[in-house]
Amino acid sequence: MLDLRQIDTSNNPRRVSVGLMIATALMWSLGGVLIKSVEWNPMAISGARSGIAAIVLLAAVRRPKFTWSFPQVGGAIAYVGTVSLFAIANKLTTAANSILLQYTSPIWIALLGAVFLGERATWADWLAITTVLAGMALFFADDLTQASLLGTIIAIASGFCFGCLTLFLRKQKDGSPVETAILGNILTALISIPFMLGSPPGSRGWLLLAVAGIFQLGLPYLLYTTAIKHITALDAILLATIEPILNPVWVLLAIGERPGPWALVGGTIVLLSVTVRSVVTAIGSDSVSACSAVAPISRDSASAHGTVPSVGNDYVSIRSAVAPIGSDSESVPGSLAPTYDNNEPDRPDCPGS
Repeated sequence: MLDLRQIDTSNNPRRVSVGLMIATALMWSLGGVLIKSVEWNPMAISGARSGIAAIVLLAAVRRPKFTWSFPQVGGAIAYVGTVSLFAIANKLTTAANSILLQYTSPIWIALLGAVFLGERATWADWLAITTVLAGMALFFADDLTQASLLGTIIAIASGFCFGCLTLFLRKQKDGSPVETAILGNILTALISIPFMLGSPPGSRGWLLLAVAGIFQLGLPYLLYTTAIKHITALDAILLATIEPILNPVWVLLAIGERPGPWALVGGTIVLLSVTVRSVVTAIGSDSVSACSAVAPISRDSASAHGTVPSVGNDYVSIRSAVAPIGSDSESVPGSLAPTYDNNEPDRPDCPGS
């Protein structure tokens, strides 16, 4: 049973969210091997897995609330670009090249985050970004010269879209970002319909697409749009760099696409960079938890919306949050309606505010 309410009622939401981001990265890392294993048009692959992912998210959320706000629609468009361009790039070049160039997204976040979110990167953030990108460059250096020009351009565009997606989701941290992923998957499926009219991929292909839609796209983005509400956009991206380490590994084991010796050095640098930054950030977790405490939700207001109030005095920040999959969001405890405190003060001193 999936119950993401526990993040808001936990003593340290950020620590739980970090765990969710790690799980997300592990599932995302299956993208390269799954896309390469399906013999079909890349846009058709992208549309099919997004259609399945949309069903997964709709089953979890039950009652999505589409506000059609600028962050929600902009995030959905960025989502379409992220998943579609990534699938195309994987068909044109190696999985290693595709994932490296997609993970230029921290640079776009650092450049746009200050204006879009007011989240200014510190010198430590820039140091971590620099070492992560340097490590990834070493990890894939042996393959970069083999990438086609078109595949390289498309992979870079995917990285830009991924950075924009993170910023748009972060912009909705007091709203309902999971609807952005639902809308993005629906749009991707609709746009890809013309590309699905050719020869079908066969039973094995459909099985792989089902795995991709459920475990590589649907569930990870459900966790991602939840966790990002409790961590900064740079936290999300830097933790997710676990994906480019494992992505080529799965491709190597399944298909035999082998990274070069510099990949081992680069992988070590990336893992150390992410780990060190996470440890340093965790040192200030006590102050983060202290400044995150807010007033309790009105029990009468929660009952009026057919919802379950939070335990203790923790603020339920996930609007239209996820009920246990397979449950009735009206009658089974575990569903949360759009509930938030409009009087909550800004907390600029808290990371992630």
